[in-house]
Amino acid sequence: MSWTTICAYDSLLPERGVCALVEGTQVAVFRTYDGELHALANLDPFSGAYVLSRGIVGTRKGEPTVASPLHKQVFSLRTGRCLDDPGVSVPAYPVRVNALGHVEVTLEAAPEVTREVPAYALASTAGASTGG
Repeated sequence: MSWTTICAYDSLLPERGVCALVEGTQVAVFRTYDGELHALANLDPFSGAYVLSRGIVGTRKGEPTVASPLHKQVFSLRTGRCLDDPGVSVPAYPVRVNALGHVEVTLEAAPEVTREVPAYALASTAGASTGG
């Protein structure tokens, strides 16, 4: 799987999106308040404009979402499905943080788990005792 570095994780502001060009495709990358990362195609299928990265980030019934800044249709950040029109969706892409703390995205088919745990997070728990 080929990963493209987008930016440092700390450069992403919570509840904001950024747009990145990944292999010629505009990708909107979002960081939620709880620190989760999500990546969707930046193209709003209702307007035909590349604007989802500038959308309003929120939640609907506990699901992280982004609302198009133009017509306000709401998309799941996890699946790309439009919650206002279930017949419409945008591609959702795998996103991760690498060992150096950089956000990476791939356009290749999403593995079963698309939000990978950063290596540095695993290292911090490796020496933890379970008690006993």
